[in-house]
Parts: sequence; structure tokens; C-alpha cells
Amino acid sequence: MRTEYDLRRVGADPAELVAIGDLLRAVFPKARHFTDQVLHWQYMQNPAGHAVGFNAWSGVDLAAHYVTIPMLARVQGQVEKGLLSLNTTTHPSHQGKGLFTTLANATYTAAAAEGHRFVVGVANTNSVHGFTRKLGFQLVTPLRAMVGKGPLPRVHAPGDAFDPVRGPEWLAWRARHPLFRYGRTASGLVLAHRRLGPFRYVLASLSNSSAEHLRLPLGQAPFFKAWLGWDGGHSWFPRPYLNVPMRFRPSPLHLIFKDLSGAGRHLDPRGTRFQAIDFDVL
Repeated sequence: MRTEYDLRRVGADPAELVAIGDLLRAVFPKARHFTDQVLHWQYMQNPAGHAVGFNAWSGVDLAAHYVTIPMLARVQGQVEKGLLSLNTTTHPSHQGKGLFTTLANATYTAAAAEGHRFVVGVANTNSVHGFTRKLGFQLVTPLRAMVGKGPLPRVHAPGDAFDPVRGPEWLAWRARHPLFRYGRTASGLVLAHRRLGPFRYVLASLSNSSAEHLRLPLGQAPFFKAWLGWDGGHSWFPRPYLNVPMRFRPSPLHLIFKDLSGAGRHLDPRGTRFQAIDFDVL
């Protein structure tokens, strides 16, 4: 990496957050969720903690940005704190200089020193190889994109490999997304207002008591549903649901995992659970 770049930890300065938003919007002009309000909600209001990441500055210009946000999960039977890999971008005039790898490694070193024991993320087809080849992530599994009708499979026992912990405070925060609107049903489904054609997205299938902490308006379950995520304990057969083939998806998503504990752990997909509510796409 060239010496003119100044690596700085992502902080709480409002001006810095504006610069991050400006960079994200410049590189991803069609991504409507990179508003200053959404970034403040993600980076600063998360009850699990403030964002952990690094920026690369070239003088007064922000050249590249990488950030993760804290989360809790049950990993191989033990509840521990870790990180969700969230936003990464490099300005076009600074690409090809290894900034993504440099910022990510700086983030993971700092995170491990502060007691975070894993990083989990969702990578699209374009970025998954960068995470696995350059940063040592495990490609756990492609996510399912199930569309169909009728009840979703319900599994209440926690996943024995990886299962996010969604406490009442976290659920209340998650429901306050500044841009997207949500609802819930009496059966514990968490619904996005967004649709895939006639199918309404289901963020999560939760227990009724957990869904109540979301403090969302109660409504009826939609007839046609789309569910995005992975649950090794789900048995979809014989329900009338179809996993959308990869070639028909605009950007197939993959669940990735990096161990920060030093033990070299890998996740078994059969005991892994991860739903759309656990990352931010809807």
C-alpha cells in the first residue's frame, strides 16, 4: 500500500459519517439505503455496540472504507460476541492498491484484540472470492431464496453450529430501520413491505414472544411469501416452496464466516441458522 494513505479507525464524528455516506453513494449510486440516517442507525445506534472498521484517507479525501457492526451469536453452543461484515468500498481513483484487504485485516486485528471471536457476512457473487481467497473466510453455504405459499417451516431449537442471538433491545433497534417498513403476524413472521413480484419478503420466522419485542403493527400473513437465508434445520419438503435457481437471481448471496478466536473454527451448514433479519438487505 502506498504511504500517502492514512488509516484511521471509524469513529463517531458526524462529519466522518457524512464523508462515508458520500463515498458509498458515489460508488453505488443505485443503492438507495446509503443515507446518512441509515448509516447513523447502523453504526452508532446498534445496542450491541458501535461499528468497528477503518477508513483510508488520502489527504482530506476518503479513499476507501470498510466496516463491521457488532452482534451476538451462539457459536458451537457458546454465546459470544462477534461482527457482521457490512459495508466496503473504494473510490475508483484508488482501486487496485489493496486497500480493501488492508482495511479488513486492520479491522479484524483490532476486533480480535477487543474480544470479538468471529466475523460473519453475506457476500454476493462478485465479492465472495475476495473474502475467501484474500481474507481467509469460509464459504459456509449459498443462501436459499425460497418462494411459495402456505406456512413456513418452524424450528425453535437453536442451531448447534451458528445461530444469531436476538435480544429484545436488538429486535427493537432492528425494527427502527430509517428507510424500510416492517410488520409482523400473530404466528411470529416478520414481514418486509418490499415484494418480489407477487411474493412478500419474510425477514424472519420467530417465536411469538420474540416477535412481540419488535413492536411492529400486527397484520395477516401474506398468501405468497419469499424467504431469504439459511437454516440447516428447516425441512421444506413437502411444502409448496421453490428455491429460486441461481441463474434467475439478480445477485446470488453466500454466507461467509471467519474465526477470530485463534482456534481455526469452521461452521457446519447443517447446524447453521441465518435469516434476512440478521443482515440488512430489505
